[in-house]
Amino acid sequence: MSLVLAWAPVIIAMLAAGLFAGFAAGLFGIGGGFVVVPAMIALLPLLGGAKGEYTHVAIGTSFATIVVTALRSTLSHHKRGAVDFEILKTWAPWIILGVGIGVLLAQRMTGQTLTFIFAGGIVLMSINFLVPKLARRQVSDTMPTGLPRAAIAGGLGLFSSLLGIGGGTVAVIVMTLCGRTIHKAIATASGFGFIIAVPGTIGWILIGLGKPGLPVGSLGYVNVLGAVVITSMSILTAPLGVAAAHALPAEPLKRVFGVYLLFIAGVMANRALHM
Repeated sequence: MSLVLAWAPVIIAMLAAGLFAGFAAGLFGIGGGFVVVPAMIALLPLLGGAKGEYTHVAIGTSFATIVVTALRSTLSHHKRGAVDFEILKTWAPWIILGVGIGVLLAQRMTGQTLTFIFAGGIVLMSINFLVPKLARRQVSDTMPTGLPRAAIAGGLGLFSSLLGIGGGTVAVIVMTLCGRTIHKAIATASGFGFIIAVPGTIGWILIGLGKPGLPVGSLGYVNVLGAVVITSMSILTAPLGVAAAHALPAEPLKRVFGVYLLFIAGVMANRALHM
């Protein structure tokens, strides 16, 4: 009984994070990583382990939750006919290559460095959604092909693998700049999350195997307890986020997205300064 009481706060907090992550994944097409990573960094001290490993474990765990959440969101969007599977098919090989390179780079980084990268990256990504002129800008009627597609897709995979995200933010920016509506971009971005999260999860498990000082319940850099608890809730709320995404007008949706990203960036930068 004492063990159950001791673990109750962390499990309840993970359940809450899962509810929010699932809704955010469906609403913004982001896979939930922007919720899961900060939540896990805050909660992992309750599971023990070395402080320097928390960011790595948080990122790896985020990918494990995105596998299920992004798949659930993609299927929900697909029922509304909003997912462009041709884009997913042609971008997938380059994304997977980028994820692999990113995981290898992350293996050599400290937790503080990864946290700063997380904060700085999402500040940059929030600009497109907070500045009206950029948010309305369209530079092309077609998606990139050939070398530009390989570079953008590979960069998307690499960047996402360092942050523990599904790449939805970058994917949405690229697709809206290329003439896709915000709702169709968000729907397709959910599929990007699944493509990124599967190799990302495998990679973060492998580079963390045998590492000392990992929190209780970790397999490599994936905390199985956190992944299971968060996912159990996120799959319930992802369809609700999808429904909200299709019901809300595009411009307010972009601004809500940008404000959320900026808030999380501030939280993570502050934490990195005190690591």
